[in-house]
Amino acid sequence: MVEFKGYALTDPSAWSTLSLVSYPPKTFEDDDVELAITHCGVCGSDVHTLSQGWGSTGTLPLVVGHEIVGIVTKVGANVQEFKVGQRVGVGAQIGSCMKCKRCKKGNENYCLDGMIDTYNSYYPDGVFAQGGYSTAIRAHQQFVFTIPEAIESKDAASMFCAGLTVYSPLRRNGAGPGKKVGVMGIGGLGHYAVLFAAAMGAEVYVFTHSETKLEEAKKMGATHAVSTHSDDFYKPFIGELDILISTIDVFRPDRPLKTYMSMLDVHGKFINVGLPDNDNSLPPMHAFDLQPSGAFLGGSHIGSKDDCNAMLKLAAEKNVKPWIQELPMSRAKEAVENVRAGKVRYRYVLTQDIAPVA
Repeated sequence: MVEFKGYALTDPSAWSTLSLVSYPPKTFEDDDVELAITHCGVCGSDVHTLSQGWGSTGTLPLVVGHEIVGIVTKVGANVQEFKVGQRVGVGAQIGSCMKCKRCKKGNENYCLDGMIDTYNSYYPDGVFAQGGYSTAIRAHQQFVFTIPEAIESKDAASMFCAGLTVYSPLRRNGAGPGKKVGVMGIGGLGHYAVLFAAAMGAEVYVFTHSETKLEEAKKMGATHAVSTHSDDFYKPFIGELDILISTIDVFRPDRPLKTYMSMLDVHGKFINVGLPDNDNSLPPMHAFDLQPSGAFLGGSHIGSKDDCNAMLKLAAEKNVKPWIQELPMSRAKEAVENVRAGKVRYRYVLTQDIAPVA
């Protein structure tokens, strides 16, 4: 019987204590790719899940991690794109129905009938999906991505969730030369939004409550870095932005949504990608808040295969390099605790030390 190994949550009362466990992988099918994992980024989603901020976990033990890089060790009979020995990535989605109208239009990340998250989810065969703080993973070929040679594995890992989550709405909403893109919050997601918006040729405005991040944002490519400590921070930018990407986990309750919407130009778009714990919500909003600019309020969910391939191509061509900190996988506890405490700049990447890949 084949078994993989990973660092897993076994006791919800000790959310950051991850124990090494063995578990069965999903049944290997004709469209599957199996990879030996070399790197895995640490996402805020991992922390929300482990700490049960998004609700109780489905099954224990639970291995999290969905920013995965590895080497292909096995391919199914239907797989043509990938070969054994190839370096690839896997992100936050590992399956979809492939039949609904959304999947057929290349929007599998919005699948109506068969969305399978990379962890804390179930495969059609009933096996519980375990993530990337582990030795290996199996994924449908639609959710496996070729990594360009120009991108190092440690840099590629966090692109498969954090990077894609912000790149997709930037791409789909026309970020590029002549456009002004605002980014609310500079953490793992926000720093990628700055890097990619700048690489796409947009003029980038960063809004953050952290004074220490203002200069760092400029080094990433922001043309304007604005402290949000003043209640009037938004006034110089009223009507300026074409796109405003919000990566904020927790909004100040005394700042209504119109504070942010007011910075949008005519038909500008406020796109939320931050996903807080269940006990937090967006700021209050009145119907009139959408009227002054005819602005749009929306969200985005990771990205499609086409989005991801375009992102990787851009990252390779423009030498987009995330700000990361590497730790061995055995120090995952330290990583998730520091992410929760806001101590990471700007993404942890865990390196394989359970069964190193040759």
